[in-house]
Amino acid sequence: MAKVFPGVPHQLCQYHYLKQAVGPAWEADRHAKKELKKRVRGIRPLERAVAGREDEEAHIVRGYCAAVRGALADEGKAPLEPGGLHLHERLQAIDASLARAEQKRGACRNP
Repeated sequence: MAKVFPGVPHQLCQYHYLKQAVGPAWEADRHAKKELKKRVRGIRPLERAVAGREDEEAHIVRGYCAAVRGALADEGKAPLEPGGLHLHERLQAIDASLARAEQKRGACRNP
């Protein structure tokens, strides 16, 4: 670089600079995401419980399970889109949706 651009100081591109600067926060976010994932285990038994059913309740359960699976699959993109924070936001939205559904129709029966 010094031969091609004499007298120009070497710089990191902004992306790599940010990625290195965010390192400790990214690791904390990764740990938080791991802990969140532990809390939402148990999707598969719910899916099995409604397997083969075609009623409205089974369809709703499968939809929420798919939403949780989609949230869990999103890894985020360093340095500006932390996966753990994004997962937390998506799980909160799913929880809020479940709460609204419960208020509208009453508590769901356990399949």
